Amino acid sequence: MPEQYKLEHTEVTWHQHAVTRADRERLNGHRGCVVWFTGYSGCGKSTIANALDRQLFERGVHSFLLDGDNVRQGLNASPDRLREHGREYAQRFGLGFSAQDRQENIRRIAAVAQLFASAGLVTLTALVSPYRRERDAARRLVETAGSPGDFLEVFVDTPLPVCEARDPKGLYRKARAGELRGLTGIDAPYEPPEQPELILPGDQGTPESLAQRVFQQLQRRGHLP
Repeated sequence: MPEQYKLEHTEVTWHQHAVTRADRERLNGHRGCVVWFTGYSGCGKSTIANALDRQLFERGVHSFLLDGDNVRQGLNASPDRLREHGREYAQRFGLGFSAQDRQENIRRIAAVAQLFASAGLVTLTALVSPYRRERDAARRLVETAGSPGDFLEVFVDTPLPVCEARDPKGLYRKARAGELRGLTGIDAPYEPPEQPELILPGDQGTPESLAQRVFQQLQRRGHLP
C-alpha cells in the first residue's frame, strides 16, 4: 500500500470546543489545576490525596483523584490484565514497571490529568513517579495547555525506613527477600523534586492536617476561592 494511504499517516486535527475552559471554571467557581503527589511507596501519597479530595468535596470543589494503582487497573493495565486480547496486543499495550513502561505510565496519566484540569477540575495524582524528567514533562504538558502555575508538585518526604516499616502492600518485604525487582528505593532510584511547590513530612502529622496544607496552598495560589 502506498505510504500516503496508510492509516497511521492520516492527519489528526485539534477541534476547538464550543464550551471553553474559562466557561467551565466560571460554572465551577474555581480554577482547574493538577496537584501531583510524588514519593516512595508507603510515604502516604494516596492517603493524603484522598484526605484532600474529601476536603475539596465537602467545600463544593469539583475534584478527582487519579491514583496510580487504580489507573493501572484499566488505562495502564499490565500485560497480564490484557491477556484476553491476545499475547501480541497485551505485550504491545500493557505496562509493567520497567523504566520505559513507567515513563509511558506517567505520560498517559499526565495527559488525562491535563484533560481533567481543562475541564475545570482540581485534579489530584498519587503515584511514585520516581524520575524528574517524567514529572517535568507532566508539568510542561499541563502548563502549556493551561497557564504557568497550573501544576503543583507535592513531595511527600517520608524517610525510606519509615516507608519500609509501613509497607502497606508488602513490596519492601518481597524486595528484601529477592522476590521483587525494580522497587523504587531498594534497587531502583528515586529522584526527589528539586523545586516542588510543597514538601510534606509524611511521617509527621495526620493525613488530614497535611492535606489541609495543600488546600491552603491552592487558596494562596488562586485556584480556590
